[in-house]
Amino acid sequence: MQNTKRTATAVALAASALLVSACSAVTSAHTTQNTADGRPIVNKENWPEKVPTRGLTKGLTLPLEAYMDSYEDQVAVEQAADDLQQSCMKDYGIDLTLPRAGANPPPSDNDANIERRYGITDRADAEKYGYELPPALQEHTTQPMRDLSDAEVEVLTGHTKPEPPHTVKAGEPVAAPNQGTKPARAEYNGKRLKTGGCVGWSKEQLGVQGADPTFVAQLAGDSLEQSLKDDKVVKAVAAWSSCMDGKGHSGLADPYKAMDQGVTDDGKPTQESIALAVDDIDCKTQTDLVKIWFGVESAIQNKQITDNKSRLTGIKEQHDREVAAASKQMADSAR
Repeated sequence: MQNTKRTATAVALAASALLVSACSAVTSAHTTQNTADGRPIVNKENWPEKVPTRGLTKGLTLPLEAYMDSYEDQVAVEQAADDLQQSCMKDYGIDLTLPRAGANPPPSDNDANIERRYGITDRADAEKYGYELPPALQEHTTQPMRDLSDAEVEVLTGHTKPEPPHTVKAGEPVAAPNQGTKPARAEYNGKRLKTGGCVGWSKEQLGVQGADPTFVAQLAGDSLEQSLKDDKVVKAVAAWSSCMDGKGHSGLADPYKAMDQGVTDDGKPTQESIALAVDDIDCKTQTDLVKIWFGVESAIQNKQITDNKSRLTGIKEQHDREVAAASKQMADSAR
């Protein structure tokens, strides 16, 4: 098993993709339209399921998922913050429409990425798309937003506009996102600016504390790495590899190797990639790989939870407070 590093990287990328998607910007699922082609900007039908309802991971949730933000909750907090920011800007005489949250959902509900954590697991999707994501998840909904003036940026963020990006030369450190900014002016239109601008104020209203969002994901990455070294998983993966070899797919040490080989450059499945994907899942079924792997990792995560109970409990309680505040904010706005 020489694929531990690649696996950990895959988990980290999945987590990053989820966080970025959650910040894309919605509440109503079928009302706001993409003016370019008439499609709804936010379509909840494309949102990931909280618990898989089909495939080899049907009904499976890892213990650490109880401490992870669901996509729906991330969108709720993001949208509530955006609504508050728009209201705050209006108080300064600035009409601003921010992108709606939830327009570009990720393929998985949270950082566990359970549907592809052990490689692909849905045979129905494999028969259609191979290792690629369904077309609905490959589309990107663009929400144009007007350029903000220098003053508007200061009112919104509490600091001046960041310096324009420049080409980074070899060996040169990459600048932080807000590097080169200065504190905002004291007031605008006769009103004092809020600490941190309207963005900072919105977080304060929702009780968002900016807790480390990666701690639980890091634990999940560690549990996956540990599981790869477990004898039960090693044997199950070896059995899967032997099964794949028997189907004419030699040299595949683990399911991640199959994914590396099956993903196409243009994102469009080929007959070969589909055949590989279907055989991949059939071999997982034959060897009971997903069930064995999930069981081993669940035991590891239960120990992690015991060892980090206090911190994890604090993360969950803070998350629940933010979601409750977001729900109240959106309910009040709807009245």
